[in-house]
Amino acid sequence: MKILLTGSHGYIGAVTGRVLVDAGHDVTGLDSYLYEGCDLGPDDPAHAAIPKDVRDIETADLPGYDAVVHLAALSNDPIGELSPELTREINLNATVRLARAAKEAGVGRFVFASSCSMYGASDTEELVDESAPLRPLTAYAESKVRAEEALAELADGDFSPVFMRNATAYGVSPRLRLDIVLNNLSAWAVTTGRIRIMSDGTPWRPLVHVEDIAAATVALLEAPREVVHAEPFNVGGSDENYQVRELAEIVREAAGDCRVEYAGTGDPDPRSYRVSFAKLARALPDLRLTWTAQRGAREVVDALRVHGITLEEFESDRFVRLRRLDTLLGRGELDGSLRRAAYPVARR
Repeated sequence: MKILLTGSHGYIGAVTGRVLVDAGHDVTGLDSYLYEGCDLGPDDPAHAAIPKDVRDIETADLPGYDAVVHLAALSNDPIGELSPELTREINLNATVRLARAAKEAGVGRFVFASSCSMYGASDTEELVDESAPLRPLTAYAESKVRAEEALAELADGDFSPVFMRNATAYGVSPRLRLDIVLNNLSAWAVTTGRIRIMSDGTPWRPLVHVEDIAAATVALLEAPREVVHAEPFNVGGSDENYQVRELAEIVREAAGDCRVEYAGTGDPDPRSYRVSFAKLARALPDLRLTWTAQRGAREVVDALRVHGITLEEFESDRFVRLRRLDTLLGRGELDGSLRRAAYPVARR
């Protein structure tokens, strides 16, 4: 398929683009390059990319594409709270605008990167599946809920969206992030010898490696339309639900010679949910998600050590998205709507 991959220069996009190309697809990336220079080692993208804000895509940009894989977004809860209005504009309004343009251009498939965070605070110890009530607690999660609703309304015989409710991502990427839970705990371990937990450690989190997200993206694109049309899928592995304190112990074992400390108020985080991934396994029986938190923690710890990441670098804007946006705003490279003053040239 000929695929437009939005957010191609991001944490997940940098891995997904390569996996799509390796699967034989013709990929064009699109990204506003807010995180240019926030790299872990050299990066040689496997696809061409267009420097453009997702809010500016027009129908005229889309003819000839068979599918859109839409990853571009303000990408986590802290950034969402920076500006709930911009979160709605980018994560919801721009998503719906892009989908309408794709539909008008004759694009048949639309894979939307949604999130398990929309489950919010589960009121049960049972695993929640895709039929569970949605209880978004943040602007980010709310934007994903509303985007799914709007995309479902656009679905018809010619336009087929599918919703990837990704668990919390982790793992190494050319555009590494250290502001997501397993990666963050690993960074504290490597740079300080202390693994800092900012809650009481009891909240549950479902996890998924960034490479497994990419593998699921390929599988959903290639699946028979009738299997995935307008359907939500929790994306992750059946055994990959953990309490935060369990993740801290996993990181301690991977890093060695570390201690776990509770550095926050000790209050429980209201976001807590355990997720079932059975629907994905039933729909795509040949899909193999191969990563575990244990293996991923070792991968991240090893990568941080190989690249000599220091506490100063960890606490800089290089690997933390909200800090990076603050830096660009302070330099005047972004305006108040998070639009770039100038884009880099188009690249291979």
